[in-house]
Amino acid sequence: MASEWARLGYKVVLSARRKELLEGIALEIRNSGGEALVVPVDIMEEKSIEDAVQKIINTWGRLDIAVANAGFGVFGSIDKLTAKDWNRQLQGNVIGLALTVKYALPHLKQSQGRIGLIGSIGAYLPNPYVGAYGASKAAVHSIGLTLQVELNGTGVSCTTIHPGFVVSEIGRIDNEGVWHPERTDPWPSNLMWPTDKAAKVMVKAIIKRRRNYVFTTHGRVIVWLQRWFPGVVRNIVSKGPKPE
Repeated sequence: MASEWARLGYKVVLSARRKELLEGIALEIRNSGGEALVVPVDIMEEKSIEDAVQKIINTWGRLDIAVANAGFGVFGSIDKLTAKDWNRQLQGNVIGLALTVKYALPHLKQSQGRIGLIGSIGAYLPNPYVGAYGASKAAVHSIGLTLQVELNGTGVSCTTIHPGFVVSEIGRIDNEGVWHPERTDPWPSNLMWPTDKAAKVMVKAIIKRRRNYVFTTHGRVIVWLQRWFPGVVRNIVSKGPKPE
């Protein structure tokens, strides 16, 4: 997404935990003629989010678009998940996202900017063995709906994006947050969208100030099926991959 925003001429701020990877992306953007600022942040820590937003303002003086994209999945059936699992899942995917919005909003109101919240089609579906993740993304959907009311009249838009299967590292992170490079994605490769293709449609939805945007094609189909034929969806997801 950072590369896509830069391609369109935006100054880009890259925020995540792994500074060395951010620096690599920033270098690619600068080599292509763009501008990029690296501001490491851990969305599990409120002070880290607050400090990151302040550094952006101190450096560039304004904020036009904030995309809350950080997230991860906690895996396991409901009867196996611990309080620690639930707390970590909700702290990252829900509270971290909400606090990102909180600290960005004063500056977005000044610029009549845009918010992008990255949810999942899991917000609409049953989520066997990833119930905590699905619950967190349902909360993201609810936060987006709420912001669309609370921000009415401010000039700030909120776009909640619910992707289907997109290539990412999410399946390689365990419940403790440890990355396992040897793991493979459990989802069918023919259903996975490449990240650059996904970035283009997500950025476009945010620019157009769409309220809710579901993609990919299979994502839209299964969300539609869940609305009208929930029994069919239960049968489909019950045959999906189970955690090791």
